Amino acid sequence: MADHQEASVTLPSEPVSVAAARKYVARVLTEWGLAADTEFADGIRLIVSELATNAVQHTFGQSPTFTVDLRLDREEQLSLGVTDSHPRRPRRLPAAVQQDNGRGMVIIRTLAKECGGRLAVTPTADGGKTVWIVLPWPGAVRG
Repeated sequence: MADHQEASVTLPSEPVSVAAARKYVARVLTEWGLAADTEFADGIRLIVSELATNAVQHTFGQSPTFTVDLRLDREEQLSLGVTDSHPRRPRRLPAAVQQDNGRGMVIIRTLAKECGGRLAVTPTADGGKTVWIVLPWPGAVRG
């Protein structure tokens, strides 16, 4: 396997694109050697679903598309990013407000932490943002 692999897809900011993003990521990760029936794969599918849902629901029509980026470095670290062109950064809502929604970022942070990873948000050149999840790749040699 190459030292560095990348894959990317841009989808319309529509609800149907959430499932398309999840399927795309699952297919790429399988091509990169990740078994689809692992807890790690399940967690990645949930993370991409939450991030894509946020890109669709919380950009208020200001981001006609969103992009999912995957990077695998030396079979050690997986980076998954979802980029949209809306400038508002994701935020955790107070518990009282989270009755029907607002838990996505809590779920994402929890899953990333459980897998030994982290979450970061970076601005884009066009005023949007990318929400990155960086995780150790399963099977990576740990010293």
